Amino acid sequence: MRGLIRRAITASIFVVIMLVGLFTGPYTFGVLFLLIAAMCLYEFFTLTLERGGRRRYQLRKMMGIVLGLLPSVLVLIIKLTEVPPSKELVQLASLLFSPLIFTIFIYELYAASKQPFSNIAFLILGLFYIGLPFALVNVIAFDGDQFLHRLIFGLLLLTWVNDTGAYLVGSKMGKTPLFPRVSPNKTWEGTIGGMLTTLGFGLLLGFLFEEIGLLSWLILAVIVALFGNLGDLVESMLKRSVGVKDSGTLLPGHGGVLDRFDAFIFVLPFASAYLLYLR
Repeated sequence: MRGLIRRAITASIFVVIMLVGLFTGPYTFGVLFLLIAAMCLYEFFTLTLERGGRRRYQLRKMMGIVLGLLPSVLVLIIKLTEVPPSKELVQLASLLFSPLIFTIFIYELYAASKQPFSNIAFLILGLFYIGLPFALVNVIAFDGDQFLHRLIFGLLLLTWVNDTGAYLVGSKMGKTPLFPRVSPNKTWEGTIGGMLTTLGFGLLLGFLFEEIGLLSWLILAVIVALFGNLGDLVESMLKRSVGVKDSGTLLPGHGGVLDRFDAFIFVLPFASAYLLYLR
């Protein structure tokens, strides 16, 4: 009973924070997703980086978080200032990225770690796996003078509906394992149930949100159903490879932040490619 109460409190606080960040303006929107990206990066590096030496370990994580957030920060600067990226800004981005990436190599040279190139690889992987997808949130949400925050809200809803539908159907009817090597509890029945639920909710979004047409919402629902499941499996593969159940403990009763956004992260590159094609 106490566990259920804790889960309910955590979920309520989480929903309020998400709604405030999504619907109170572009600046709170940008801050919200910077915080989410930072927490996902923190958990990813906690799972993957070598732990030898507390100070060295924490410094590695900070370097990785800064590197991972840099794309989002640069996109926000461009979008919120409402000016096309100038030559100077492009040069600044190049100057920030290149030295920071190579500083990681230099740091490992002097850190005397047992697995220097594994640390380097994971720090750069965090940029591509988490940092760049979250930068795409801002690419989708800001289109000229339009603030399309409801597109992101819709993608989040579709992702969570897919996950919830798969869980409910799978727990009642699931018999055929989907990917037992990575996630023994996932079933084909649950996956199909999640897909159908997501398509139905995409149909509803087509009538509620007019930023894009009904057909486009249905296409996004298909993208979410396909790549959201793959994203969940990828994170399960990560957790299995390091021997943990949850990515973290930042959300009591719900695991880590990366556990909640693993599917959304994987959806973003494919959804943004489609939405940018529409523009």
